[in-house]
Amino acid sequence: MKKVFRRIAQFIATLLLAGFLGATLVRVAPGFGFDEQSLDPRFSAASQQALREQAQSDSNIFVFYAHYIGNLLHGDLGTSRILQRPVTELLKERLPVTIQTVIVGVLGGWFLGLGLALVNALFRFKPFDVFATVLSGIFLCIPIAALVVLFVYEGSPARYAVVLIVFPKVYRYSANLIGKSFDQLHILAARAKGLSRSRVLFSHILLPVAPQLLALAGVTVSLAFSAAIPVEAIADSPGVGQLAWQAALGRDLPVLVNVTLLVTAFTLIANSSAELISDIWARRA
Repeated sequence: MKKVFRRIAQFIATLLLAGFLGATLVRVAPGFGFDEQSLDPRFSAASQQALREQAQSDSNIFVFYAHYIGNLLHGDLGTSRILQRPVTELLKERLPVTIQTVIVGVLGGWFLGLGLALVNALFRFKPFDVFATVLSGIFLCIPIAALVVLFVYEGSPARYAVVLIVFPKVYRYSANLIGKSFDQLHILAARAKGLSRSRVLFSHILLPVAPQLLALAGVTVSLAFSAAIPVEAIADSPGVGQLAWQAALGRDLPVLVNVTLLVTAFTLIANSSAELISDIWARRA
């Protein structure tokens, strides 16, 4: 029970710290406190004065964050300065798009990465190993922006770029893990007794390394979510990434703080869930 409370306390402390650091970075960024609307001649002097007062209210980051936490405890995430809409509504509209991008990226990345690793382990064909290694290395080196631009240019959904971001991580880790397992003495003994390579792979290798693969799954979920933000921003997809980009351009502090908390919470939940499942698996084994 103490361990559970400790985990919850660490979770909350990490969220609060991430939100504060995110708000601080926005506050010290160049151009903070300047609103383009203040130059719009259509706004009256009273409206421009209200904009200046609103920007001045965020000048003290400690006061702003304390006020934000107080509203958060009452379920109020604030109001977007540039869109003039509650942040809760904006996230409800855009989060499903981002979650769909994450699901496609994780499932596609694991299908390619683990699939190539299993084929490589089953057949041990050196040219295939070189091909898969070079392919994963190429996509590991290509910047996210270049992948997104390529998909947009070809008219394909930009979310598939997340697949190619997750794939190299899955392949390199799982291929190394499975390859090292094949060299263990009990695996060599099983092969010497006549067991097929496929039976050894699925019964004596994949099951024992399942906790490590589950831990990798948690990492790839957080990786896909983090990658979805710039992918949606570059492709102008109506998800959280596009919202974050608009908020960054407009120094929309309420939106940026909530997006920071959302990314942090998603990462912590994914990693903690994978760790919990791995512990349960290891105990049953």
